Amino acid sequence: MSRTLSPSSKRSYGVARVIAVWELARSSFYAARCRQQHPRIAAKRGPKRLSDEELVREIRQVLDQSVFHGEGYRKVWARLRHKGVRVWKDRVLRVMRENELLSPSRQPDARPSNPHEGHIVAETPNQLWGTDGTTTFTEEDGQVTIFATIDHCTADCIGIHAIKRAHRFEALEPIRQAVREQFGSFSAAVAAGVRLRHDHGSVYMSDDFQAEIAFLGMESSPAFVRQPEGNGCIERFFRTLKEQLLWIRRFRNLDELREAITEFRQRYNEHWILERLQYRTPAQARRDFSLVLGQAA
Repeated sequence: MSRTLSPSSKRSYGVARVIAVWELARSSFYAARCRQQHPRIAAKRGPKRLSDEELVREIRQVLDQSVFHGEGYRKVWARLRHKGVRVWKDRVLRVMRENELLSPSRQPDARPSNPHEGHIVAETPNQLWGTDGTTTFTEEDGQVTIFATIDHCTADCIGIHAIKRAHRFEALEPIRQAVREQFGSFSAAVAAGVRLRHDHGSVYMSDDFQAEIAFLGMESSPAFVRQPEGNGCIERFFRTLKEQLLWIRRFRNLDELREAITEFRQRYNEHWILERLQYRTPAQARRDFSLVLGQAA
């Protein structure tokens, strides 16, 4: 329109006059004309993306120029940034892995499938017992060990013992308590039919420990290695013991601790309710099982 000739003056109207009549900004006109004369090719903003082949060459150059050996992908990514090569860190990892440029490292062994079937609760009392140890502190004796035994059916604590030196003979003490309490005596094969669940600790795998439970007629039932849930009943009892007693009280010496855990064992068995026992206490569950088994006999 600006180049159109006026009929009267025979001259072009000009840009300024046409823009003024149309009420447009002169800059918009010149910007539009510049885009027509110099069209831009549409492209993604930001730095130019390197192809994987170009990136591999840059990575190899970084690795060759480094004065250290075995640098990982994070340092390679940082050195690329220092060179002005902008690339995503995870992309550097992928490219280095695909081209076997990662530094050699020890790979963890593939974890086998979980051999624990997820069920450790026994159907009747005195069928499966669990035993383990935990530690706490007293002001006079320092770190001490608490050994305990629990029934996997009724969840009642059937033996508990605290000692300064935790060795294989002390680990047997709660089991001796349980045998005397449940079977009325301590003699050969008196606990036949009971399986004893324990971990692979040295006190439990020792010859003396295994020989004594074999003398009592018990069958050793160690939990799977790196599968603590296999001994979950005693682990859950220890959590309750810590939350309800060990973590909220201070003990002057070992005698005071023994008195406290003995009282706690009675309180736990008589008053602690569990969902899997239909919200009964362990003592109630054992009495109910005794009535059912007595009627069946």
